[in-house]
Amino acid sequence: MKTATRFLVRRMRLSDIPQVLEVERQSFPSMWPPTAFRRELQQNRLAHYIVIGEANPAAAAAQSADPEPHPGPISRLLGEIKHILTGDDPASLPPPEERAELITGFIGVWMLPDEMHIVTIAVRDSHRRQGIGEMLLIAALHLAREKTQPLVTLEVRVSNDAAIQLYEKYGFEQVGRRPRYYSDNHEDADILTANAVTTGAYADRFALLREEHRVRYGDFDILDSAWHG
Repeated sequence: MKTATRFLVRRMRLSDIPQVLEVERQSFPSMWPPTAFRRELQQNRLAHYIVIGEANPAAAAAQSADPEPHPGPISRLLGEIKHILTGDDPASLPPPEERAELITGFIGVWMLPDEMHIVTIAVRDSHRRQGIGEMLLIAALHLAREKTQPLVTLEVRVSNDAAIQLYEKYGFEQVGRRPRYYSDNHEDADILTANAVTTGAYADRFALLREEHRVRYGDFDILDSAWHG
């Protein structure tokens, strides 16, 4: 019998938006306006957003033991009014320790005709240096391979040495630079690409790197539905 894993990689849902906004705010505090995730999920056919959820069995058990009563008409109306007023505001979330699933990070990509472009990647502050960022990159590259998209591109701050080293580990190479790309401090961005990620040679390298990640940080599950749509 397979032991339950700590982390689950899956497609982002509308109900994840408050937590994803919370992670985005932690990672990019000067970013304004925040990403319109609801529009991205519902209207942008190019966009694919993947999240990593961490299960909290104790919180899930507590919620199961004390289920919410079936709402009547007035309760449903009040709930709709609350959603209109608060929208996807992370302030409406319970404390992290009370959530049945904690979103620990997310990655967004656009599937273009000739490339898959990574548009954003972020990790919750409390889960940094736990391999989450690498797990997200693995998920994105897995998606590219599933969609038979051999070219993956991204931009990264020239000062972000740790991220650049991670990308290079997975076969990304610098092909250019965008001057003053970031609006908060006008820092330049390196343009990185990984070619031929659908080849057999890359598959061998990818499998080895994923195994190294598993040995260091533990296994994680990927829902097949994360790659469809």
